[in-house]
Amino acid sequence: MASVDPGLSLRHPALLLTAVAAAIGILLSVSFKISDPDIFQHLRVGRAIWESHSVPAQYLWTWPAYGTAEVLPSWLFRALLWPFWAVGGIRGLYAWRWLTTLAAFGMLWAVARRLGARGLIPLVVMVVCSLIYRQRSQARPETLVVVLMAAELLILETRRQGGRDHSLWIVGIAWIWANAHISYYLGLMMLALFWLDAGLASRRPVRAAAGAGRPPRTGRLGVVLLASAAVSFLNPFGWRALWQPFDFFLHLRHEALYQSVGELMPIDWDNNRVNGLLALMIGWPVLAAWHALRGRLDRVEAVLLIFFTTITLFGQRFLGFYATIAAPYAARDLGTLGAPRGVPFVWRLPAGARAALAILACGAVGLAEWRRPTYPLGVGFIPLWYPVAACDFMEAQGVGGRGFNDFDLAGYMLYRFWPRRDRLPFMDIHMTGTPADRYLYAWLHSREQAWWDLDRKYHFDYALVGRRVIKENPLLDFLDADSAYALVFADDVAALFVRRQGPLAPVARRFAYRELPAGGGRTAELQRRCSADSAFRGRLAAELGRALASSPRDAKARSLLANIALMDGRSGEARQHLLAALAVDPFTLRAHERLGLLDLEEGHPGEALREFREEARMNGALPGLDLRVGQAYRRLGDAGAARRWYQRELRRNPANPEARDSLARMTGGG
Repeated sequence: MASVDPGLSLRHPALLLTAVAAAIGILLSVSFKISDPDIFQHLRVGRAIWESHSVPAQYLWTWPAYGTAEVLPSWLFRALLWPFWAVGGIRGLYAWRWLTTLAAFGMLWAVARRLGARGLIPLVVMVVCSLIYRQRSQARPETLVVVLMAAELLILETRRQGGRDHSLWIVGIAWIWANAHISYYLGLMMLALFWLDAGLASRRPVRAAAGAGRPPRTGRLGVVLLASAAVSFLNPFGWRALWQPFDFFLHLRHEALYQSVGELMPIDWDNNRVNGLLALMIGWPVLAAWHALRGRLDRVEAVLLIFFTTITLFGQRFLGFYATIAAPYAARDLGTLGAPRGVPFVWRLPAGARAALAILACGAVGLAEWRRPTYPLGVGFIPLWYPVAACDFMEAQGVGGRGFNDFDLAGYMLYRFWPRRDRLPFMDIHMTGTPADRYLYAWLHSREQAWWDLDRKYHFDYALVGRRVIKENPLLDFLDADSAYALVFADDVAALFVRRQGPLAPVARRFAYRELPAGGGRTAELQRRCSADSAFRGRLAAELGRALASSPRDAKARSLLANIALMDGRSGEARQHLLAALAVDPFTLRAHERLGLLDLEEGHPGEALREFREEARMNGALPGLDLRVGQAYRRLGDAGAARRWYQRELRRNPANPEARDSLARMTGGG
């Protein structure tokens, strides 16, 4: 079987330079700002473990479940992560991401070379797989698991290819895995697969999957499998920790709440358009099948491909594991692809020229993904994911008691307030609670009755509800309409409501907003009242000014103030508010569009066109946006482009009268 990419020594300068470029690309893939709401609960629990010198045996993280039996399968990951944060802060978390990612992909590259891929192509494949892995790289337990998975794969493939047998080390990997994440069963499955393959190969050595020399004996691998399964029980929670993935598969995944969690859903292809996932999911099976048809079937690869592709298609939380498993095999399959008509001209180039092409490829494959606004490059947190200012308000005004919270706000609440029991979350990042509570929670954001039922059961003193998403949270509207609660704090991250009667009544009387709602259900009403009533406009502006003063996360308030300024004819002030809103939240809805409209009014159609395009890049194809692009082209004197954009708007929104009239005027020569 001819190789497309000739092999190079590990000491060859061309290979070393390409490896450095690939490492930079891989690090770039995991160097975007952190927006994981779970991170602060991981840190809080890790700190508690270090401070108590023990793993909690009772549940301490939510007030309804406080004191119940604890099962914490990721305790070891949290204990390992905490020192990185304690020593280095945010840079410590990035050090964790960089070290674990480089360790994993370095070992995966070694696996690819063990399998026979000795050229430069495998390094490009590593970069592609890092682009797929990146969305699971935000200092989650999986970041430790991919290192364990890569290490186990390296040991098993080295053994299968006739190298030294270090399979006993897998027992230690299995123990770490079982104490770090509920995905421990994947390691046992991989081990069992290699054991079965070794048994088949020992019976028919000539037809072994791939590898030189006599296949190793299977007995030792069977012993390692039994020992690995046994050592997995050596965790603080015994069999209960090992039962968790099966409990989820048999029971929890059928609950409405878990079915609504994004990472547990099938692959979101819109979120994976430019990272190479589709190409890998098509290309890897095709390459594996091509090798099989030419007598090079790899049984291990075939089973891993089918298994990990299947679980990933139905649950995108497995994307990181899929990328890990695919990397060495896809690299081998592409790097050793047969070339029956002769090696292509490019591979007859000098090694330096081939390295230059590979380095360019490492950059080209990642350019679109690295530029995505949803994963902005940089070191730091994306503040809009963490209710910092809301917790400041709670602490300053003594807000506590039996509180409700959206579960993705719980991590920071715990980090900030634990062990104070009067400010523990109602539900944490693991959605801990009774089945009845989880059922009601699942419907809170669509059925008002669910909120009433849950509030009647617990009689909450306060509610902390997220405002981060562009699509408004209906629970905010339910609380706006609930006369028992008063909105006392609101920024882009969260809204805080307190009960008007009871221990927090003084807070309600002093800080209640009277005109400003937390939800988006009253947006049309606000616009109508602002247009018709200048006094109301003034009162709303005053409350928005107070919201600006209470939090630096003020894009929503500034967006509303910009609208008020536009109604009053203060275009300069409106522009300032819109620019300030975008500085806080680059995804502020229709902010770029409004700036573009201001540019059109001021006679700058070129700048308007750039603003409209930026709006589309950040927030997608919003209704009416194509019309605005057409208007900009019309002002620029490009009638043909204007007509095309008007037609595009009508295809998307046939009922848009302004687009229809604009197109009619052009058709009629207007």
